[in-house]
Amino acid sequence: MNRELAATPPMGWNSWNMFGPAVDEEKIMRTADTLVKKGMKELGYTYVVIDDCWTIKDGRDPQGNLVPDPGRFPSGIKALADYVHSKGLKLGIYSDAADRTCAGYPGSYGHEEQDAALWASWGIDFLKYDYCNAPWDQKSAIERYRRMGNALASCGRDILFSLCEWGARSPHLWGKTVGGSMWRSSGDIFDSWVDIWVQPPGGIGYYGVGIDTNIELAARIAGYGGPGGWNDLDMLVVGLKGKGQIEGNGLSPFEYRTHMSVWSITCSPLFIGCDITAMDADTEAILTNPHVIAVNQDPLGVPGKRILSKNGCDVFRKPLHDGSTAMAVVNRGSAPAECSFSAGELGFLDTEKTVFDIWQGANTHEFTGDLRVKIEAHETKFWLIP
Repeated sequence: MNRELAATPPMGWNSWNMFGPAVDEEKIMRTADTLVKKGMKELGYTYVVIDDCWTIKDGRDPQGNLVPDPGRFPSGIKALADYVHSKGLKLGIYSDAADRTCAGYPGSYGHEEQDAALWASWGIDFLKYDYCNAPWDQKSAIERYRRMGNALASCGRDILFSLCEWGARSPHLWGKTVGGSMWRSSGDIFDSWVDIWVQPPGGIGYYGVGIDTNIELAARIAGYGGPGGWNDLDMLVVGLKGKGQIEGNGLSPFEYRTHMSVWSITCSPLFIGCDITAMDADTEAILTNPHVIAVNQDPLGVPGKRILSKNGCDVFRKPLHDGSTAMAVVNRGSAPAECSFSAGELGFLDTEKTVFDIWQGANTHEFTGDLRVKIEAHETKFWLIP
């Protein structure tokens, strides 16, 4: 595993939340163009990831190779990778640790070395590796992910390995040992504050994960992430606003900022899921806030930990490389709250400090030993404190 591939949490864009099976090369190229045009590449959003449904569905070619769908990727993946690279970005691809992917396309089980070599020849930089249609037990998952991890390590190209087995087999305990640079810690996040029951036509129902559920999860597993391997709370739903092809009716502005704040301070990878070619000003402001991204990408690489829960609010604290502290106070309740914290409770000496409000982008008040805050339902106060 090349730790430099994920010295800080990886950042980029993924096709699934917005486009699902309708992904194609034109959408990938337009997204790459937009990441550059809007300055998002310079902020760290460098991976452009093609999710499920990119191959032909019937199988492989006579040599056993995966075949891109010629209708949606007429130029081929190698040409698309060349285009993305010409923009100073990196291209990601998707597969599954079974015979079939989640959407029923060919998976990579039994073809690990062949597929890794093919992706390397195309210039692929990132692999999202799912776990649909695979054995449920942890031992099988570790074995299947290790097979692909070994194949990537010997393919002759640095390809970041993103494990996606949804946290059910505790990948935070073993993800690094199989070559992973990031591992999904939960089921699929939907565009909702609370969990959603999903009932596919003719399929097995399941719960889609709400933002609040993953705030709790982030607090519980924070100690397992760090340089070279990160807890992945799933792709960002910021900007979907009930659109796209995943469930959910959208979040309030407060809730989208809370989503971004918690993913940032706990060092989750940041992968945008909305259509950035059509995002509104509010969405762009959230996704491109340089102070939020700087907290996530701080080179010290220590995920923020929950240090206190009080009056419905969770307090996350993250040390930064310059000796300052990032702090997020999250009101997870459904009503406004007033919270008061002493310096000791927050881990500070009782001295005067200037508080920088990350979302407002300005120094807002002095912290002189006690901190009192009024916070709206599902809002997060996100601060830098020297």
